[in-house]
Amino acid sequence: LALAFAGSANAAEVTAVKSVDLSRYMGVWYEQAHFPLYFQRMCVANTTATYSLRKDGLVDVHNRCGERDGSHADALGVAKTVDGSTSKLKVRFAPAALSFLPFVWGDYWVIALDRDYQWSVVGTPNRKYLWILTRDKKIPQEKFDELVNMAKAQGFDTTRLIRTEQRCSD
Repeated sequence: LALAFAGSANAAEVTAVKSVDLSRYMGVWYEQAHFPLYFQRMCVANTTATYSLRKDGLVDVHNRCGERDGSHADALGVAKTVDGSTSKLKVRFAPAALSFLPFVWGDYWVIALDRDYQWSVVGTPNRKYLWILTRDKKIPQEKFDELVNMAKAQGFDTTRLIRTEQRCSD
């Protein structure tokens, strides 16, 4: 019975929050954890995502992380809402000239969000990607565990999470 119940959590669809006030979501978010990603393989600390709302309704995305040698890696992208939903976005880091290709756009679903926009859990409907983001560089372990449990409740395999080091000096 326990195995059947555990399997049903993964069978349920991932759900995004009802809506996101995009203007409140803008700004700097500190990554607390993520699933292993090829494009983050060189990141060792201080990963951030900075979002800026554009006049055309799109969102500029600036991801940054610290590398082992002390330098920073930056990735610039753009996000757009999907079907009028402000909690289900598509993001691309490929050149604008390729934006007509559907496969350059990745899902970005806000699956849990603090009412005061102090933390966010972001995932994809196929559960391949997951990020835990906060406005504070460092958070208490209890809060981190709470956010992990929110992802787990949506069927994400949270044993795959890699904790992001946020150093105070950078």
